[in-house]
Amino acid sequence: MKKNIKEHIINTAGELFYTKGFNRTGINQIIDACDIAKATLYHHFKSKDAICIAYLKHKHDSFMQGLSEFVKERQESKHQLLAIFDYLRELYRTGELKGDWGQKIMSEITPEDTEIWNTVQQQKKELLFFLGEIVGRTVAHVSKAEVEKISGTIYLLYESAITETYIHENDWPIHLARTMAPVALQDVKLL
Repeated sequence: MKKNIKEHIINTAGELFYTKGFNRTGINQIIDACDIAKATLYHHFKSKDAICIAYLKHKHDSFMQGLSEFVKERQESKHQLLAIFDYLRELYRTGELKGDWGQKIMSEITPEDTEIWNTVQQQKKELLFFLGEIVGRTVAHVSKAEVEKISGTIYLLYESAITETYIHENDWPIHLARTMAPVALQDVKLL
């Protein structure tokens, strides 16, 4: 039961952070939305920042697991490299994508909020590393510098696509980013 309450707090607070904003969401709002006592919330989390970190980890882990499974379903190298854009489009079309959760939180805090700041930075690094692994598996005779260039390009296109899709409330930025990604691959041989 405790795990269910903790998950309920994370999911409820996370939805508030994601849709209303981190700074615009107060502890009392979370308590009311969760329909729990203040003591229950503080039994599971020391602070709003602790809830935020749990939410960021939950959101990132869920995204990375879904993306990883999505990539594994693609057999052809090119489709694996471009899968992040197809996955984003799928999330957008199901209504699950309302912008980048990490960017939204970071836009409301300062680097002095070190634990949250470091959590988001680490998650971005994990995504970049994951993209580098895909490049390493799917591009023939690629140097470390080339892996970093290709995965970095795909990463920057992803970041732009997710932000612009949220701003424009349309998936055309995802489509455009997907069509631009092969430019980074024009001089490489796929396995």
